[in-house]
Amino acid sequence: READRPSERGMCQVDPTTSSVISFSEKPKPGSPGSDFPYVSPLFYILAPEAWSAIASFNSSRVAESAEENGFTPSGGLFSFGHFVEHAVEKLRLPFWGMRMPGAFFLIGASSNLREYQQLDDCFRRQTLESANGTVRHVRTKTYARVGLMGNPSDGFNGKTIAVTVKNFWASVELWESEQLRLLPHPLYDPSSFSGLADLHFIGRREGYYGGTRLLMATCKRFQELCTSLGIALPRKNFTARYDTNVPRQVGLAGSSAIVTSLFKALLEFYDLSTEHIPLERQPAFVLSVEQELGIQAGLQDRVVQVYRGLVYMNFDAEHMAEKGYGVYQRLPQETFEWLQSLPLFIAYEADPSDSGKIHSNVRARWDAKDQEVITAMSHFAELTVRAKAALEAKDHAKLCDLMDENFKTRRDLYGDACLGQKNLRMIEICQKHKAAAKFPGSGGAVLGLCRPIGGATGGMSKADLLQPVREALEADNFVFCPLDTA
Repeated sequence: READRPSERGMCQVDPTTSSVISFSEKPKPGSPGSDFPYVSPLFYILAPEAWSAIASFNSSRVAESAEENGFTPSGGLFSFGHFVEHAVEKLRLPFWGMRMPGAFFLIGASSNLREYQQLDDCFRRQTLESANGTVRHVRTKTYARVGLMGNPSDGFNGKTIAVTVKNFWASVELWESEQLRLLPHPLYDPSSFSGLADLHFIGRREGYYGGTRLLMATCKRFQELCTSLGIALPRKNFTARYDTNVPRQVGLAGSSAIVTSLFKALLEFYDLSTEHIPLERQPAFVLSVEQELGIQAGLQDRVVQVYRGLVYMNFDAEHMAEKGYGVYQRLPQETFEWLQSLPLFIAYEADPSDSGKIHSNVRARWDAKDQEVITAMSHFAELTVRAKAALEAKDHAKLCDLMDENFKTRRDLYGDACLGQKNLRMIEICQKHKAAAKFPGSGGAVLGLCRPIGGATGGMSKADLLQPVREALEADNFVFCPLDTA
């Protein structure tokens, strides 16, 4: 829109929800109705029979009107397709929808220049060469796991949270064009053959019954639905996709959403889509919709931080969510992120965890019933998040530790020990005994720890030295210990 002059283009308004064309104006003069419409008309039109059958009567009426008013036969310009579409939308009220074309279909408008023609040529030249040489373009994406630093689990209850991605754990997707659409099972997480019942039992108990293939299929299904709802016409080309991950299962580190996010990013790249087609702030809700379709209990926090990456502050205010369909998301400054990286942060998790999805208990039902205890707790989580953001910006190590402990206490008071689980509580106990603040980074099965400063600072000790006592204690109880490398 910004690159074109309205007086040289057809201009239109499009409903962002349904993609239906609300209004259309062909080459409006400056200041006239339609000159401020946000969208330029498309490269071509596809008409339903109801529309093209009206072209003859439109032409006849144009001839009659011009002859009556001016006494001469009108020029060909008055019979342009744009004028007909304006007539069909504004006068006949026929339904039209805007379909956005990904890839090389950006070359429209009087402002198109040599560089854009060269880009168009490169696009098709690359495809031709790949086809002739038998080479296949591979798309590779990676999404990191995340830890909830503050405020969780209020992300599912219109609260506020801060989370950060970590390089220690990730999920990746590789995707390439193929004749048929194929989703390849992972040899470890989607096994179909076993050496015996004992092997099947071990893998089933450790990895569960649901691998990652269902996540790939649900992501593709919802991606097709999303593009259709946004009026994005995808080219007819198929692909093969496979995934890999090292995120520990069932410990609340957002492993499922990492796989979904990786495939989603790969599909965007494969179909040449960008944030212009699907804005960044709307992408987390798509990832969440995939998991909800599979019955995975989750909030928006994980998907937001994995899409935005880094250290992210999130406000899931109810009014803003209702109006916009997404929250207020802010990637905190690089300086703040680098300071957090310097801290002795770690996670510990169960070597043999249970299903993290069970940890939310009946809190959702109580929230829906407007239980005052739940409402108060979620409000307090949000308050802690605001205070944690200030502590991060002030580089206040001790204050951040205090807030992490208070976050866990609030969660424990709300959910109760039976819901949190004895192993989780044992990890928290060990951390606190060894002068480390601790809370849950997700829904359960792991704890996030931060060693407290000694005498107001690190006392000249390295991160490894600060971490060593709590590491030894946790590993002695058969928990897995991992210093964090934030991403």
